[in-house]
Amino acid sequence: MEKMINKVELSGFIGLSPEVKTLPNGNKVLKLSLATSSSHKDREGQWVRDTTWHNVVMWNKLADAASNEIKKGSRVSLTGKLTNRSYTDKDGNKRSITEIIAISYEIVAAEAVKAE
Repeated sequence: MEKMINKVELSGFIGLSPEVKTLPNGNKVLKLSLATSSSHKDREGQWVRDTTWHNVVMWNKLADAASNEIKKGSRVSLTGKLTNRSYTDKDGNKRSITEIIAISYEIVAAEAVKAE
């Protein structure tokens, strides 16, 4: 049987400072939003930028490390897997969400400026 792989690699900017919580069972969870973007020309030949926001979740040791390093505006590359889940909100409405469960990340240093 062919092996199927669920792997996501993203590089983008953090929209808000990460939110870290400790669950009743002692596990730590960190949630953040990562913006990625791409550009294309529209019908009039003008460049248009499309930004996509991704919900990212990190657990335990990864959450601890990231909570000390990742801040709003940080450029981050991460690897993880896609997951879908459903929940009922406080008003009783059923909601669905797609998240990336991160397994590793790296802070990307600002690009060096070259003197000309």
